Amino acid sequence: MKSVIPIGPFHPLQEEPELFLLEVEGEKVKGIEVRLGYNHRGIEKLCQARTFEQDTFLVERICGICSNSHPLAYVQAVEEIASIEVPERARFLRAVIAELERLHSHLLWLGLCGHFLGYNTLWMWAWKAREPVLEILELLSGNRNHYGMMKIGGVRRDLGKEKVAPLLKVLDQLEPELEKLSALVLEDPVIRLRLKGIGVFTKEAAQSYGALGPTARASGVAIDVRKDHPYAAYEQLDFKIVVEEDGDALARTRVRLRECGQSVGLIRQALAKMPEGEVETAVKEIPAGEGIGLAEAPRGEVFHYVRADGSNRPVRHKIRPPSFMNLPTCQATVIGAELADAAIILAAIDPCYCCAERMATVERGKDKPRLTGEDLIRLSREKTARIKKELA
Repeated sequence: MKSVIPIGPFHPLQEEPELFLLEVEGEKVKGIEVRLGYNHRGIEKLCQARTFEQDTFLVERICGICSNSHPLAYVQAVEEIASIEVPERARFLRAVIAELERLHSHLLWLGLCGHFLGYNTLWMWAWKAREPVLEILELLSGNRNHYGMMKIGGVRRDLGKEKVAPLLKVLDQLEPELEKLSALVLEDPVIRLRLKGIGVFTKEAAQSYGALGPTARASGVAIDVRKDHPYAAYEQLDFKIVVEEDGDALARTRVRLRECGQSVGLIRQALAKMPEGEVETAVKEIPAGEGIGLAEAPRGEVFHYVRADGSNRPVRHKIRPPSFMNLPTCQATVIGAELADAAIILAAIDPCYCCAERMATVERGKDKPRLTGEDLIRLSREKTARIKKELA
């Protein structure tokens, strides 16, 4: 007998609201339906009503964890429109902030992975290792999240010499912590039992679904925007794409752990090679045109498309985050799995629901008007009042 078990939209193992309807037969998952829409804020539309400068801060608030990836991709799209040359020092600073964000994001996910598995020791160790990363981000930018570092033409703040030593100290302290976490994950029999062979995602499936980031790289797909379409200072930094072949939840965990160690090395390289000079280029106006910006967020490729008409605000702004591509992969990984493994398989792609949400228009037919935001609020309030009356 088949039954439907919901995960979400509010669930202890989900940080954001999303609804996964699992069709199960016994303990086997036979089908899954993903329902989006609980978080959409119409940011793409809001961007059209704000200036190019204001939009940098708006897209930064799409997601707290990806709060550098979105503005970095956005400013690169605008810089393409205006043919703006970013100073070399600013390019290196962009790479430093991006890799610090990758560290804190991967460590955050690793802690949540332990929490999902009921292994709270891993959760506490990972978040303890992450804390100095957030503190150094605050030292460099003034904020633990939403760093406000990106701007069209460069970065907003330079890296003073007095901040280099504390940054290197944090990296020195972090390396042995990463080794300890790697040993815990890869050698602990309980964690391996819960992750190995779970949610297998083949290389062919990854390519078919267009998966991105660690989700794809854990399945043997060697894609990474930092290598494929270099930006910031990545073309001048030496690193290889981190790839695993097994395609299971353990492989996705290993990719993130290995990328943490790689990020430490990239930051050190960037600090050593960073030239002196200006950190921004003066920008007077944005001409008509269109541009795209790409960045390798912790979850994969972030894509921003911007079209300008010569005014001080975009006429179109399209955003495609990695979770928008990675969420559908649960059709290939969850179906056929045990019900007890479904939550960790869903979590293994490190989904960001705020990033994935989209503005939507509902057409009610030719004889009915299009609903505005005020209409939706009014209808919601009327329904709430009706339900209260029925329950009274």
